[in-house]
Amino acid sequence: MASSDLLAAPAAVSSHTRVNDFSIQVATVNGSGSQTANLVLLRSIFQMGVPVSGKNLFPSNIAGLPTWYTIRANRHGYIARKKEIDLLVAMNPETAREDVLALEPGCAVVYDETLKLDQVRSDLAFYPVPFDKIVAEVCPDARLRRLVRNMIYDGVLSRLLQIDLAEMDKALTRQLKKKAKALALNLAALQAGFAYASEHFVDRPVPLAVERMAETQDLILIEGNAAAALGCLMAGVTVVSWYPITPSSSLCETLIDYLRKYRMDPETGKATFAVVQAEDEIAALGMVVGASWAGARSMTSTSGPGISLMAEFTGLAYYAELPAVIFDVQRVGPSTGLPTRTAQGDIAFAAGLSHGDTKHILLLPASVAESYTMASQAFDLAERFQTPIFVMMDLDLGMNTWMAEPFPYPDAPLDRGKVLTPETLQAIGEWGRYKDVDGDGIPYRTLPGQFGPSFFTRGSGHNAKAQYSEKADDYTANIDRLLRKFETARAHVPQPELEAVPGARVGLIAYGTSHWAIVESRDQLRQELGIETSYLRVRAYPFTHHVAEFIDAHDRVYVVEQNRDGQLFGLLRQELSGAQIGKLTSVRHYNGLPIDARSVTEEIRAHESRMALPPETSPEDAVVGAEEAV
Repeated sequence: MASSDLLAAPAAVSSHTRVNDFSIQVATVNGSGSQTANLVLLRSIFQMGVPVSGKNLFPSNIAGLPTWYTIRANRHGYIARKKEIDLLVAMNPETAREDVLALEPGCAVVYDETLKLDQVRSDLAFYPVPFDKIVAEVCPDARLRRLVRNMIYDGVLSRLLQIDLAEMDKALTRQLKKKAKALALNLAALQAGFAYASEHFVDRPVPLAVERMAETQDLILIEGNAAAALGCLMAGVTVVSWYPITPSSSLCETLIDYLRKYRMDPETGKATFAVVQAEDEIAALGMVVGASWAGARSMTSTSGPGISLMAEFTGLAYYAELPAVIFDVQRVGPSTGLPTRTAQGDIAFAAGLSHGDTKHILLLPASVAESYTMASQAFDLAERFQTPIFVMMDLDLGMNTWMAEPFPYPDAPLDRGKVLTPETLQAIGEWGRYKDVDGDGIPYRTLPGQFGPSFFTRGSGHNAKAQYSEKADDYTANIDRLLRKFETARAHVPQPELEAVPGARVGLIAYGTSHWAIVESRDQLRQELGIETSYLRVRAYPFTHHVAEFIDAHDRVYVVEQNRDGQLFGLLRQELSGAQIGKLTSVRHYNGLPIDARSVTEEIRAHESRMALPPETSPEDAVVGAEEAV
């Protein structure tokens, strides 16, 4: 049956229908083939021009365990996770009852009819679907039914939410175009789900709908890890050394695919790059450091446990002054923690990684676009400052699907930094590997096989000429120069983004993926409480002068981040005056789920309510006053 045979005139959208503003949660089990169905659903809404985002919450071990995928569609462009669920697709018997009980009254539930969820509550709209019966009709091979069963709920949702079935067909064909048999079976399941909903639910409309918009025209959908991999390719990376770890593995896996496609010598057919899967994260970074000493642009990717193991080689690269690019796709810790949950828990750790006095440059991307551009910037900064550069992503950014404008092709030459040339040597007169000749803390380096004398790379005490030394003056001169180099970096790292509102007394500071919740929370604060806020998004460490100036310009500043201890807040405290610190309040989110706007708004609302109470108010009255204000 062709999809056109199933198309009915779209139901009229009533005044009670929420158009292009809802969230869907699909509850399935890991390994059931739900990823294809979920991505088809996400892309279909995107293709209809509606801003959309997808969040995958999956188990960290074996197949068969619960997994949840949340899709948010929003006509205003809000793409942070929404705390509330409007429509649940319940496919997992183990979690179905709990998932239904967590919903707000009035929500819709599409479910496998065998679960009998309509008996759990009476204040929800239930849509039972006989998945086993439908899949048996469209898939004769019983062994394959498990893999196409989920596509039925896509068809049901296409009818209920008025998603153009042709867009579903298009998205599915894009997903499975190289697998003809799988495509045919899934198309049949999709159409069967649509037909069932058309027959059984036509008089039971869902008060949610998708209508065409033009907000996603010319945009792409991509994961942050894939975007970062593309940025590394464009930056000229030639050596990749890594050890697999969730949630960073797909970064190097995708990069390997890009390298094999674009970095093979057309004449010889040989690779012009080297990729090594090391025995552990320690060896991975050791290889990166060694390759960079030889002049290669080299990198690795890992997560918190890997960063822990890399501490010693990071200290070597910092003190011996060797470039290295390290992508930290952060997850929940400590220890093994929650490997498939997101966090911003490595910021303070990475900033000072290694024993002794160390300070590292951190880049803090908030989007897939910045994952791409900051990947390139990281290599330039690593070679300019001859030091490790950490690109601090997180699981939400790295492994989830985000919208973006197509990435620009780089038009600037690679910045190799201070590499000694005959002209430079003649100008400075005398060269020392660790000698600061112009006051910025950055010495000149030579590359093996190119112009310039060879030298010892010293991880132990050394003087300006790289000679071994345990003299106190040599050590302090060297460690002070490294700090001077860090200070120089303030003018070269990505600058913060400022949205200043004239007259606003409240400021917000955030970084990374918290940005998307902040965008929405600021609107909630203004619309619900009449609180105007200015916003500074920090994009790198070391901080620039903009941070202190922003704090000085506001009465109260909320620092929002996704960890328990307020790690960015702690780094700020190290550089601010007492008066500036007194203006700061830490707002923290650390349950492993991507931060949502409502949680930020409610915490700021509570703080602002307490600020409005008279000074003599007791703690008990303050609680009551805050509750009344809410």
